[in-house]
Amino acid sequence: MSREQEWVDEEAGPVVRPYAVARGRTRSSSPSIDLLATVAPTGLPVPGKAELSVQHRRLLAFVAGRGRAVAEVAAELNLPVGVVRVLLGDLLDYGLVQVRMPVGKGASPTESLLREVINGLRAL
Repeated sequence: MSREQEWVDEEAGPVVRPYAVARGRTRSSSPSIDLLATVAPTGLPVPGKAELSVQHRRLLAFVAGRGRAVAEVAAELNLPVGVVRVLLGDLLDYGLVQVRMPVGKGASPTESLLREVINGLRAL
């Protein structure tokens, strides 16, 4: 049986365990993949050395056209987020996708700013 084929039971659906989809890996090669990060294709051709599974190809097809959040990709592919992160790490390594962190992630207010706002509100 080739790598591209999935084992499917008509009533139960896919019977391949998530760890098998990720080839036994539990961590992504890129630690910066956040749940709310946006994934978009780069448009580059698939390198000859790339070993893309059916799930890699499904992920690429889903994000084609417009960026999607990592959580949205996991829900659509019906895979655990950890597995999606591993697959995205592979695609990042091949240069097939780009991952953008959510806007404003690093711009959260500091504690001192929040205290100033509270004090200003109390003064009203």
